[in-house]
Amino acid sequence: MFILAKEENDQEVLDSISLDIETLACDIKTLELKKMLDGEDDAREVIMSFHPGSGGTESQDWAAMLYRMYCRYFDKKQWPYKTIDYQDGEEAGLKSATIQVNQEFAYGYLRSEIGVHRLVRISPFDSGARRHTSFSAVYVYPIIEDVDFEIADKDIRVDTYRASGAGGQHVNKTDSAVRMTHIPTGLVASCQNERSQLQNRETALKVLKAAVYQKFQEEEAAKRNDKLAKKRKIEWGSQIRNYVLHPYNMVKDLRTNTETSDTSGVLDGDIQVFIDAYLLSTGEET
Repeated sequence: MFILAKEENDQEVLDSISLDIETLACDIKTLELKKMLDGEDDAREVIMSFHPGSGGTESQDWAAMLYRMYCRYFDKKQWPYKTIDYQDGEEAGLKSATIQVNQEFAYGYLRSEIGVHRLVRISPFDSGARRHTSFSAVYVYPIIEDVDFEIADKDIRVDTYRASGAGGQHVNKTDSAVRMTHIPTGLVASCQNERSQLQNRETALKVLKAAVYQKFQEEEAAKRNDKLAKKRKIEWGSQIRNYVLHPYNMVKDLRTNTETSDTSGVLDGDIQVFIDAYLLSTGEET
């Protein structure tokens, strides 16, 4: 058909064939990605949190940029999500933030984003216009409400405090914000954006259960010498991606070597290429 169309110079047929090939290639890639989403927790909704590294305002501003990047990604994907905790930085950015993403297979996709993200840029906070390097960690936990997993009350310390931030005027009137600490592991979960202390307690407990469950899963995988343990582990040493805004523009994933010079697009939520590349690479390893 292709030869016949070429001989007859039938551009319409050639265009149709090219479109069919592109559609088929897209369908094949979609099927390959779906095949990668077969992990125990991949179909679950998630809790996603952001924590700046050392460096004060620089890292806090970078954490806020990452928070915005993922919110823009969710908006473009039309994934439902809500911010359940947001702690403002001292001068700019954020000290910590937590988002709940209520989308099927959110964990399967977003586990690719677990780890440390590194930014290199000319600092807007440096009067000498010097280049700075900042780090921020992204954590992703599957929501496990349908799993028989509970935390003993004696293992939880609960602190309440005066909420602040974009939760509405009511948040500043009472000690409605809740911070829960899992004493055996030291894991902490906070919530301040719900309308009452009771609601904040319920949400904080959900976040804490997700974090503790994830940690226990990783420990069990490590005991089995499970190769997935390394992929799922969240730690400060696990730098996954560089974002360079000076002296050139580049975002590069250190695990797959996927890169782009469209830094503005990436920071505006165009990160699907990195997620797809990671999922396909982990599939090749299994």
